[in-house]
Amino acid sequence: MMGIETGLLSIIIGAIGIIFAIVLLMWIKSKPTGTELMKEISDVIHDGAMVFLKREYTILLGFIVVVSGMLFLYTTPETAYSFIGGAFCSMLAGFIGMKAATAANVRTTAAAKDEGEASALSIAFTGGAVMGMSVTSLGLIGVGTAFYFFGDAVNSSNISGVAMGASTIALFARVGGGIFTKAADVGADLVGKVEAGIPEDDPRNPAVIADNVGDNVGDTAGMGADLFESYVGSVIATIAIAATA
Repeated sequence: MMGIETGLLSIIIGAIGIIFAIVLLMWIKSKPTGTELMKEISDVIHDGAMVFLKREYTILLGFIVVVSGMLFLYTTPETAYSFIGGAFCSMLAGFIGMKAATAANVRTTAAAKDEGEASALSIAFTGGAVMGMSVTSLGLIGVGTAFYFFGDAVNSSNISGVAMGASTIALFARVGGGIFTKAADVGADLVGKVEAGIPEDDPRNPAVIADNVGDNVGDTAGMGADLFESYVGSVIATIAIAATA
C-alpha cells in the first residue's frame, strides 16, 4: 500500500511540474522575437534542430523495440515496460527542452537589444527552467508509474528498466548530439576563418546556422537526456538499496 501511495504521489507531483513547465514555455513564447530577420534566422535554427531530433529519435525507436523485446523474453515483461517508459520520458524531456531553448534564444537576444540585461536574463533563465522542470517532472512520472505498478519489495528490480531506458537515450543523444555539434563547429570554422578569412559566427558564413543547430542538439537535448539518466538512475539506485535492506 505504501508503494502504491508513494508512486501515485510521484505521478501527481510530476504532472504538476509538467504543467508548470508548459506555462513557462507559453510565457517565453509571448515575448517579442525582434526583427523579421532575427525571427527568420531563429526559425531556420529551430527547424534544423527539430529535424535532427526527429531523425535521431526515429532511429532510436528501432533500437528500443529490439531491446524491449529481448527484455520481455529473457527477463520479465515488467522490466520491458519500464524500459520503454524510461526511454519515452527521456525523449519527451529532450523534445520539450529543445522547444524551449530554440524559442528562448531569439527572445533573449531581442530582450537584450530592446529592454536590457535584466529582461534578457529572465527569459534565458526561464528557458533553462523549462528543461529542468521537464527532466525532474518526467523522472518522477516515469519512476512513479513503474513503482505504482511494480514497486513491491520482492519485485523492485523490475523498475530498473526505467533507468536502463533513460541510459539508452542518454548514450545516443549525448554522443550523437556531441558529434554533430563538433562536426558543425569545426566545419564552420574551417570554411569561415581558414578559407574565407572572416570572423567566427560571421553572418556571411552559412555554416554558422549548422553550428548553432549543433549547439542546441548537443547542449540541450543531449545534456538534458544525460541529466535525466543521472537523476532517474540515482533515484532507482536508492530504491534498490532500500529494497535490499
